[in-house]
Amino acid sequence: MTAAAGMAGPAPAALFRRHPQARILGPDGAGMYDGPALACIPERPPAWALAGVFAAADTGLAFRVGETAAEPAQGAGSFETLTSGSSGMPRRIRRSQASWIASFAVNAARFGIGPGVRVAIPGRLTQSLALYGAIEAVHLGAEAHLLDGLRPDRQVTALRMRQIDVLYAAPAQLRLMLETQVSPVVGLRLIMTAGSKLDPATRAGLALRFPAAEICEVYGAAETSFVTLSDAATPRGSVGRAYPGAEIDLRGPAGAQEVWVRSPYLFDGYAGAAGGARWHDGWLTVGDIGQMRDGFLFLSGRTGRMVTVADQNVFPEEIEAFLLGQPGVMQAAVLPRADPRRGQVLDAVVKGGDPAALLAACRRRLGPLKAPRRVHLVADWPLLASGKTDLAALQGFVG
Repeated sequence: MTAAAGMAGPAPAALFRRHPQARILGPDGAGMYDGPALACIPERPPAWALAGVFAAADTGLAFRVGETAAEPAQGAGSFETLTSGSSGMPRRIRRSQASWIASFAVNAARFGIGPGVRVAIPGRLTQSLALYGAIEAVHLGAEAHLLDGLRPDRQVTALRMRQIDVLYAAPAQLRLMLETQVSPVVGLRLIMTAGSKLDPATRAGLALRFPAAEICEVYGAAETSFVTLSDAATPRGSVGRAYPGAEIDLRGPAGAQEVWVRSPYLFDGYAGAAGGARWHDGWLTVGDIGQMRDGFLFLSGRTGRMVTVADQNVFPEEIEAFLLGQPGVMQAAVLPRADPRRGQVLDAVVKGGDPAALLAACRRRLGPLKAPRRVHLVADWPLLASGKTDLAALQGFVG
């Protein structure tokens, strides 16, 4: 089964270029336009880092994210960034600047990003979503407002005071904004988020805090970039329709079909240790399992996280999605632990909610095989630098 969205016109220029109308503004609102060519964006980027990225592109210098090395990144028109590392060590990936520029053109047409538009980026530039949103804004001639370093309440205040139009933020950053006691921001018109699925409580909170904002969720991976896009018309539980220019093919037996994608947005390969992505005849998969219904993609989980319980395959992501829809649950992770009778069983770790009620709800809805055996309540939720849940840290609660 294959789904595709229309291609986005002719191939764009191959290098990041600072649009003459673009502006870069820091946390204090001051302009930051100049900086030397930057071959590496360190973990704590300097104020002029974004300008340095474009200075590097102007000279044909490749750059990398989050690692200082004697050898610069290789290849004019390329750059290196990192996977999220949610299920292991982050992997370094190499991609062409053209692979991001191709989607800039789509977003310019779909969301009106361009000169005069104010785009806010609360994340650090070492995070892929933040780097993408910042480079896109400057390439298309918009204003890039870099808010990393401000407290969440001050970030929300900046959205209002600077009359921001578009917000690029990971779900974890959005939740922090919702925890602040700041009045609604009525001018924001678009929230672009990626990295994990928004839970119903967060989505409802965003509708109250940013009442005029369209909420668009991107499904993809560092290796694939855009695969699907979901919006208000997307059925609950789906990650949306194919992003323009992306083709989706489901391969394998019914109930365990892998999601394969072909698009102009794919990475070139791993720079260093290999990761889990696989290629075949121009198609790429990162091992996600899903199904297509009426043109919408629904995901079950990733093969790398699949757990065998009493000889049956179970995807923790399916259970996590159910838990996130329960009252009071703000975060959820489902992890395996050894069991002498079944080989493995599952435990859930949650932030918020009532453990006893959650166990009962899981047993009613999921049955004895999939339902977690225990629910652990955690107040301080561990996050990776990417904003995703640190599953390795949570494994200690399960044993």
